[in-house]
Amino acid sequence: MAIHMGMITIDCADPRSLAEFWTAALGTAVAQDYEGEFLILTPPEGGLPLALQRVPEPRTGKNRVHLDFGGDDREAEVKRLVGLGAKEVAQHEVPGLAWTVLADPEGNEFCVSAAAH
Repeated sequence: MAIHMGMITIDCADPRSLAEFWTAALGTAVAQDYEGEFLILTPPEGGLPLALQRVPEPRTGKNRVHLDFGGDDREAEVKRLVGLGAKEVAQHEVPGLAWTVLADPEGNEFCVSAAAH
């Protein structure tokens, strides 16, 4: 028997509030809301759902696992995400790849990358 990816879950203090950012960022919708404690956001075209789970402790330190997103225009996407409430944390580039590290409104880090020119 093998396991499969079911969804990606982000721990947070306020799932409903954080859902406002992630639904706008990803074009998803809240498919299930379990009394504000656990929300499941589903992409319109299918793919992995993103869940938001209430936890009592604040995030400390760097995420050990993070989400990576790609796009045709990294700079435009970063600007759009910052406009939605993300914070730019850092920019990195290695031969052939550039990415920007961002943090969502609760400080959970994620990256947006594109091929380097």
